[in-house]
Amino acid sequence: MSDNLLATANVRELLKKSAGLDHNNGDVRFKRIVGRLLSDLFQTIEDFDIQPDELWSAASYVTSLGQANEVGLVIAGLGLEAFLDMRMDEAERKAGLENGTPRTIEGPLYVAGAPLFKTEARLDDGTEQGEVLFMDGRVLDVHGEPIEGAIVDVWHANTLGSYSFFDPSQSKYNLRRRIEAGADGRYEFRSILPKGYGCPPGGPTQQLLDRLGRHGQRPAHIHFFVSAPGFRKLTTQINIDGDEYLHDDFAFATRDGLIPAVRRISDPAKIHARGLNASCAEITFDFTMNREASNLPPAEVHRTRVEAA
Repeated sequence: MSDNLLATANVRELLKKSAGLDHNNGDVRFKRIVGRLLSDLFQTIEDFDIQPDELWSAASYVTSLGQANEVGLVIAGLGLEAFLDMRMDEAERKAGLENGTPRTIEGPLYVAGAPLFKTEARLDDGTEQGEVLFMDGRVLDVHGEPIEGAIVDVWHANTLGSYSFFDPSQSKYNLRRRIEAGADGRYEFRSILPKGYGCPPGGPTQQLLDRLGRHGQRPAHIHFFVSAPGFRKLTTQINIDGDEYLHDDFAFATRDGLIPAVRRISDPAKIHARGLNASCAEITFDFTMNREASNLPPAEVHRTRVEAA
């Protein structure tokens, strides 16, 4: 192969025409992005002497990824979602917004429309035996003042690492709730401690990770959207301390400041005060939100999500 093939007039002309850069029709920014992606792909094909069989194998893989509805898993697993968070962090840092709760990835398993409760809620439907978790905290601004009426949208996996709607054995909106913070910014909920999950064995995401010599496991975690008028929407999650994959998350979502202490309650009086007969776990975590600011990328991410049936 010629080291200068991409510099030839024929290839340069092919790239321009392929991306629509040889005329004024279409979306200019979109065409420039496609042009860059094609140019980089052409260069990769040249540098690694990629053969037609390999290209068509990649095309088949992309098709299988869509058919398995695992695009979101691959985007997380290749660090793309984490990189977008890093870029947003840097944009906010330059704007002087540095004191809020760290953001981290949304992941692919959110479902909108969970039931809304005031101040407190129970997330689980009571059908599954697991370690009971009580979690509470406050939603605050960067000055420590409560944000009344903030909405804490929370969702997590069950004790098998499965999510309602994606797992047909679970009831509708199991382990999914929205909680409106009180006048003091307080929220609280009862649930069960989740388990981490792995990519579907044999699925296209795990196949890719196998080729990369990587695992596809996530530590136990709880997802949150936190929103309030005039504040930047917070997308984050806490990881459950002590999980074996706590600092080895295939989706790169573990961040300092998002690993709260888990308190195990074994005192009989405290257990009975919770209305239980067995030990339980407690977590306290405050969310700190930044006010909206001009000249910043929007914190609200518009993406295709699963619709509740």
